[in-house]
Amino acid sequence: MEFKISKDLIKELEQLIESKNNSQLEVLLNDLHHADIAEILDELDFDEATYIFRLLDSEKTAEIILELEDDLRENILNRLSPKEIAEELDELETNDAADIIAELSKSKKEEVISELQDVEHAKDIVDLLRYKEDTAGGIMHKELVKVYENWNVLTCIKEMRIQAENISRVHSIYVVDEHDKLLGRLSLKDLLTTSAKTPISEVYIRKLNSVMVDTEDIEVARIMQKYDLEAIPVTNELGRLVGRITIDDILDVIKDEADKDYQLAAGITQDVEANDSVRELTKARLPWLLIGMCIEIVASYILKSNEMTMRTYFTLMIFVPLLSATAGNVGVQASAIVVQGLANGTLKQFSRNYFSKELTVALISGTIISLLLLAYHSIMYPEYLIVGVAIAISIIVVILFAATLGILVPFFLHKNKIDPAIATGPFVTTTNDVFGIIIYFTVAKLILGF
Repeated sequence: MEFKISKDLIKELEQLIESKNNSQLEVLLNDLHHADIAEILDELDFDEATYIFRLLDSEKTAEIILELEDDLRENILNRLSPKEIAEELDELETNDAADIIAELSKSKKEEVISELQDVEHAKDIVDLLRYKEDTAGGIMHKELVKVYENWNVLTCIKEMRIQAENISRVHSIYVVDEHDKLLGRLSLKDLLTTSAKTPISEVYIRKLNSVMVDTEDIEVARIMQKYDLEAIPVTNELGRLVGRITIDDILDVIKDEADKDYQLAAGITQDVEANDSVRELTKARLPWLLIGMCIEIVASYILKSNEMTMRTYFTLMIFVPLLSATAGNVGVQASAIVVQGLANGTLKQFSRNYFSKELTVALISGTIISLLLLAYHSIMYPEYLIVGVAIAISIIVVILFAATLGILVPFFLHKNKIDPAIATGPFVTTTNDVFGIIIYFTVAKLILGF
């Protein structure tokens, strides 16, 4: 059952901290999962959170620090000495330790690395810091189980026992040659059912998915999702095995990418969270709002240039808000499907079949909307039947344009290495506003002979 924080628990913890009842605090917290403790610390004030953090043993706090909100983690790290931070990192796997060190200042980073007790662990962490954080190298673990093809099964089992001591979970056993070049993987079932003297070269599986250190993390996520992998090996430019990426790392990548795309779709240009400062939130939101304002000013000039037409046929103006909303919705729906397809790999590139299918959907939707609108206009303004026909036809054309824009823009952005999620937000809606109004009045005036 999921742990829930109660006000009574927070109050009890605050009282125990105030009275410095460390033994009771440890009893209360020791049986809790590290993620639950991190959630509790986020609810306390900074001094209280720091007090509890220092009270718990480093094996537990090492896991807790990964789960903390960014601001609290930064504050706690600032209060800890390089030696104390190093003690935390000695308990973590290499990729998690590298993530923590990457958040430190350059001078403190060097001090912490020098305080690490395990020399090999320190070397692995430094090695990971060389890679960009959004690549396979930046998210991989150095901890893994590897065996050499010239070993026999008995030797392999003995060596695996030694290697597995430093690994929390063994997903795969990788087979390499004498130069550490990745050759394949070893099935645990085959290992257990094969004679002890059988060479590994006779039983390992040569077909294996792997990624390079410079592969983008989102591409790694796509590959692991496609082939339903729990882990994937990472190789360098020479094909040598240098690490592995596990499914929990990929879940973080998928979440971060989804958060970023959701914010882009809403017209937020930077990665922000609810607890960020007013300045950061404003800086992230304002650019698209200003762009939208400028585009809508253009739309207002177009309306002004059609002032005479609207005076003659006043119902044209009444349906402008409906036109803008409908065109925006159609464009966003069309672009959202394309962006989703590009993200999950179901759409690789522009397809005429897909384009024609989407336009057919837009045409059917536009025709239904237009007929309903024409019926409404005929009831409300029977003396202006021809205007209703002009409005209905104009809206069909605008909907087809909006769908076309919504389909083509994501493909164009994707081709030019720009995140297509931008196309599902203000970009499409504001662009459709301007061009939709132009098309609306142009078609209407042609039909009305104005």
